[in-house]
Amino acid sequence: MAINLRKLAKGKECQIRIPGVCNHNPETTVLCHLNNKRLFGVDTGQKVPDIFGAWGCSACHDECDNRTKKYDKTGWNRLIEIKIMFYEGCLRTMNILLNEGIIGEIK
Repeated sequence: MAINLRKLAKGKECQIRIPGVCNHNPETTVLCHLNNKRLFGVDTGQKVPDIFGAWGCSACHDECDNRTKKYDKTGWNRLIEIKIMFYEGCLRTMNILLNEGIIGEIK
């Protein structure tokens, strides 16, 4: 039986957690995808597999999709930092799914 990871995201805590951006509102959480064509081989308009998604609030989702540019930190390149926070969110989301028994270990 397939689990719908998109529906499962509703009401969950944001795992992307961009400082100064995250609204910390679980009611706005969705499964966010970062469509990295080079990494996943997807074309415009295509989504990566849901297992590579991160639970993110609406504010973090907008920032990851480059709809807003609220996160403005000096030092690192903004886009690199956003990607790192997104990928950390993916790993945190996968860890929760693993600990809750929704996904299993691969042996």
